[in-house]
Amino acid sequence: MILEAAVLDVKPGQTRDFEAAFAKAQAIISSSPGYLSHELQRCIQNPNRYLLLVRWRRLEDHTEGFRKSAPYQEWKQLLHHFYDPFPTVEHYEPLSGAV
Repeated sequence: MILEAAVLDVKPGQTRDFEAAFAKAQAIISSSPGYLSHELQRCIQNPNRYLLLVRWRRLEDHTEGFRKSAPYQEWKQLLHHFYDPFPTVEHYEPLSGAV
């Protein structure tokens, strides 16, 4: 399992529109091959900041499968104009033997 983590800084005054767009966009990502689950959380200290966590079966399910798919173009159209700066996306894997 791979955990994708992205800190999303949404432009001031656009959080409601972003949340509405994300409600539509989550159907796109959740139907992608290799997708396992996701969660979107809003920062308490900075209400324009969100943390998106997506669990994928393999790294390539995100980087090759989702990002190179036609549905990703719709995802981009729905969400990418809300971000400033554009988010850095990182991927994590569990440590073997970690509790």
